[in-house]
Amino acid sequence: MANVLGINSVYHESAAALLVDGELVAAVEEERFNRIKHAKPAEWDNPHQLPERAIRFCLKYAGLIARDIDHVAYSYDPKLRGRRYRAEWWDPRLEETFQLRLGQVRGVVEELLGRSLGQRFHFVPHHMAHAASAYFPSGFDRAAILTIDGLGETAGSSLAKAVGSRIQSVETFEYPHSIGFLWEVFSTFLGFSNYDASKIMGLAAYGDPEVFRGQFQSILRADETNYGVAQGILGVDPNKLARLEAMFGTSREEDSEILPRHADIAAALQAATDAAVMALVRRVKRMAPSDNLCIAGGVALNCVTNEVVRRSGEFSNIFIPSAPHDAGTAIGAALAVHSAMQKRPLQRGYSTPYLGPAFKRADILAAVKSAGLTARRSKSPARDAARMIADGKIVAWFQGRMEFGPRALGNRSLLADPRLPEMRDILNQKVKHREDFRPFAPSVLAEHADEWFEVGAHSASHEFMLFAPEVKPEQRDRIPAIVHKDGTARVQLVSRKLNPRFHELISHFFAQTGVPLVVNTSFNDSEPIVCTPTDAIVTFRKSGIDALFMDDVVLVTRS
Repeated sequence: MANVLGINSVYHESAAALLVDGELVAAVEEERFNRIKHAKPAEWDNPHQLPERAIRFCLKYAGLIARDIDHVAYSYDPKLRGRRYRAEWWDPRLEETFQLRLGQVRGVVEELLGRSLGQRFHFVPHHMAHAASAYFPSGFDRAAILTIDGLGETAGSSLAKAVGSRIQSVETFEYPHSIGFLWEVFSTFLGFSNYDASKIMGLAAYGDPEVFRGQFQSILRADETNYGVAQGILGVDPNKLARLEAMFGTSREEDSEILPRHADIAAALQAATDAAVMALVRRVKRMAPSDNLCIAGGVALNCVTNEVVRRSGEFSNIFIPSAPHDAGTAIGAALAVHSAMQKRPLQRGYSTPYLGPAFKRADILAAVKSAGLTARRSKSPARDAARMIADGKIVAWFQGRMEFGPRALGNRSLLADPRLPEMRDILNQKVKHREDFRPFAPSVLAEHADEWFEVGAHSASHEFMLFAPEVKPEQRDRIPAIVHKDGTARVQLVSRKLNPRFHELISHFFAQTGVPLVVNTSFNDSEPIVCTPTDAIVTFRKSGIDALFMDDVVLVTRS
């Protein structure tokens, strides 16, 4: 029996995952425990800061202690970084600090586990970990793989092919040719943080991509033979801002008004990304012919681009994991190490996102008591919650094991009625405290999805809220709260098999309203998604949430 612990902590989205004899039993992001978004800042001097609480949870959940861990996989390879790093890219003194801290990783892991690991500690190349996180859970026995993110060791995009249990790299595009970094640059240029790609994606629907199409063609070139980002746009070039302002006008200050020009920039960036990713899709299809495509890396969270890829028909089957961003490399690193050892075959095609902590009723009642609140019990939480949602209430739904990945998928969710046109503004202003243009996603019964959305062939990844199909025109007026400006919606298909309790809630809402979907947004307020019952109660009390359902325990706001 082999127990493999996977760790990501090199940049951000620190996370841990645990394989027991080839089976993924637990995975969780450190931010859910320490309540710091992305777990830690992406700095040069902290790749050795491990996701300790996430690691401890994984071990505890599996009933293991430190000496039971046979192998540890860390989703980054310092030697690969050292071989490919170029001194002209950034300050060599920062790089020296980074390499010194990477050199501490093994010792910090051994100290945490209280034992020497020797050959049982493995550095796994970052993009290999991304690729493994998508390929092994896909269930495919062969596939083309595309990894697109900000930066691995030095790569911004990687193309690979997989057959059986072997993944082989076929082409790599090095820094600064990085779509992920390009989104970070424009997120800050438009007055947001470098983590706010999702805001740019939402804003893009309000703009005209033609206004700045020419500028982006000079920045991001992608065709059948050529792919790259223009020098001087990324990296530490001191003239970068001046160059961008000459092309796009002055940058936006944080909290200042969002102008049509800003939406046009976002729209042109989205269109350029769609074209560049499609060029990579066609490229990997030529180099690794297959009907199956796996996509990973932070750019794979762009559901608009994913939909473009799906609709292109280049690949019949597409799989993207629930955590394609860096957190998912904790799973991927563990999978890659287990696959290389091949003592027991990996569990294939297992892609549930529900891999985090769950809480017993006693824990929930203790948290309620500690908060000085009085709860009631519900004989049918799904029915009662559905009734409240149909009455226009905002319901927090806290059930079962927490999701792995950045999207709430029905276990740590805020739910509302999609039929109410004002619901989007209420959620943005009174609950989430965020920009008015931000859209909300629908969770729809899988068996009724095709009546409401242009979903196409259903895939496992549709259950992770990773595609943005069009809402059928005849249905748009019935569900205005989830229809984005461009007529699309970031849909989650909910199956009875994967999440029976959430499916039951939506089924009750459907029976009451004739609409087989609800608004679903993450249960948080300018913080990581809630993890514990206490987190849930804290967010419930400070936000405009009407009711909180934790298992069958119900708290209601006094009116």
